[in-house]
Amino acid sequence: MNCPGSILVYQLEPHSYKELPLRYGELGRVHRHELSGALHGLFRVRCFTQDDAHILLAPEQIKDEVIRITKLFDEVYTLFGLPYKIELSTMPDDHIGSVEDWDIATNALADAITSIGKTYTVNPGDGAFYGPKLDFHIQDSLGRTWQCGTIQLDYQLPGRFGCEYTGSDGEKHTPVMIHRVVFGSVERFIGVIIEHFAGKFPTWLSPVQVKLLPITDRNNEYTDNVYAALKAVGVRVESDKRQEKTGFKVREAQMAKIPYMLVIGDKEQAEGTVSVRRRDSNAMERMKLEDFIAMITKEISTRAK
Repeated sequence: MNCPGSILVYQLEPHSYKELPLRYGELGRVHRHELSGALHGLFRVRCFTQDDAHILLAPEQIKDEVIRITKLFDEVYTLFGLPYKIELSTMPDDHIGSVEDWDIATNALADAITSIGKTYTVNPGDGAFYGPKLDFHIQDSLGRTWQCGTIQLDYQLPGRFGCEYTGSDGEKHTPVMIHRVVFGSVERFIGVIIEHFAGKFPTWLSPVQVKLLPITDRNNEYTDNVYAALKAVGVRVESDKRQEKTGFKVREAQMAKIPYMLVIGDKEQAEGTVSVRRRDSNAMERMKLEDFIAMITKEISTRAK
């Protein structure tokens, strides 16, 4: 667990209520000794990376902060086109802290979710040992659900580590801690979106967005000019200058699920054009290079699906 590290950073200097909430984030490596039979590709591994964040705040700030985090989750999952459900996990039998603190924390999470028009289901007794939590279960294109994001409310850890802040009354108070991850396991999330898109990432997300396919060696110089023009506007582009038939190179690019293939021959070179082929189409469309650049940069900047 990475939580004590954030607490040590918090304790480096005294804090006032005016500074709260204080948000610490990191990409932290986590190890779990999963049984070999439980391992499952990128979805369940023994070592993974968490987009971990720990937020220390005053109790009266909990609702607003949970709303802010939930909106962040919604923005991220919606961007990838992933539907999700929210689950509220309550106090387990093996817990620390008073029932009163647990009730306050659980109600704070429930109120935050309902106040922004979201619904949730209750998972009784499945909270962390230190506090209740909201789990976000995203659904892939196969209908499977994966628990990725979580918001965990913790009244216990800051007190056990002696964390304090000076309140508006001049007295010392113990902050509350929120543990939150958006992706949960970065590796698992990558696995989810690979299968969700069946490898056909939208153009803005594709590792290679354009593949250049010159027909002969005499088209290489013009191909290099096209490559430079696309690179200059931030497009991820590769050239395939192998001495292979164009149809073979097109099929390879389609199997790699590259969104756009630009076939470049003598006519394209003479006219300053490119022949555009999309990965899901057999049609070829000749376009002015500047028109193609305008089209793909708009597609990328708007993050079109």
